[in-house]
Amino acid sequence: MAGSPPSYSTTAPTITRDSVEGDADYVAPTFSIGPFRKHSANPILTPNPKHDFESSYLYNATAIVLDGRVFLLYRAQNAAKVSTIGLAWSEDGVNFTRLDRPVLTPTEPWEEGGGVEDPRVVRINGVVYMTYTAYDTDKARLCLATSTDLLHWEKCPPLFPGWDEVEVTLSGRQSIRRGFTKAGAIFPECNADGKYTMLWGESCIYRAESEDLINWKTRPFEEWFATGVHGWENRLLEPGPSPVRTKDGKWILVYNAATTGGGRFRNNQYSIGQMLVDYARLDDGPLARLERPCVEVDQRNEEAGQVDQVVFCEGLVQFKGKWLLYFGQGDSELGVAVADAV
Repeated sequence: MAGSPPSYSTTAPTITRDSVEGDADYVAPTFSIGPFRKHSANPILTPNPKHDFESSYLYNATAIVLDGRVFLLYRAQNAAKVSTIGLAWSEDGVNFTRLDRPVLTPTEPWEEGGGVEDPRVVRINGVVYMTYTAYDTDKARLCLATSTDLLHWEKCPPLFPGWDEVEVTLSGRQSIRRGFTKAGAIFPECNADGKYTMLWGESCIYRAESEDLINWKTRPFEEWFATGVHGWENRLLEPGPSPVRTKDGKWILVYNAATTGGGRFRNNQYSIGQMLVDYARLDDGPLARLERPCVEVDQRNEEAGQVDQVVFCEGLVQFKGKWLLYFGQGDSELGVAVADAV
């Protein structure tokens, strides 16, 4: 329950390459997943002033089901707002035990000052590939780390050095951010050409491909995969969790969006949407997308936080007959939204 003392452990459950991924009674979805209902226990994870690494903020978790448990890798910030990535696990997807220390910390020059943040995971052949953002207080750089046990991670250098991002400002104008990259969601399967695809980016969603899941080549800016079409997504579009295969072989991408404002949406208000994707025809862009967000700002801790007017997702799993969508609330705390798996 919200407000309960957090539970910690000095050791985590043992995960190996042979650990079983996914729910035993998994049901492939149709587009779209939902409707989602925010859990009454929200926020399910909150900062703990007694633990320095997560003393100020805890939010933006990615999720994976392994050996019958839900594991979260979440963004934590200390009093200096340096980000690290923590680990938690649960038997029911709502009540979590946390490891008493972070599993990923800033160790590289491009991580100094700001840290490591916003993880997204996919597991392929027993290896967990985690994209994350390295932030040195000047530039955000999309990076990758790998692990087989969720505890020990091997980092790779920034994936797309030299990329120039075109952002839409709060006033609706465009500007260039030099060397700025964020947010990578990797398909869990290769395409017909034997290559893996990552949807990534913040202002628009771009495409990158890899043969080994380590070395990635991105398409040029002009070949973006998706940009905002609705008013509530006209400022930025950013991938959420790894895409999910539907019953008919298409894919659902849950994504984050922000707006310059209009109608019932305030300036820089974030929402969560869904789009339908044909992996075999990515050149065509999304097949469809929801006209309205599937999760919106409507709680006090989403309306006011470290960043106001924010719901932001990076984790989606099916567990015990339910879809569990983990999302940051106000860039400060972590909530979960639930939908039936039908």
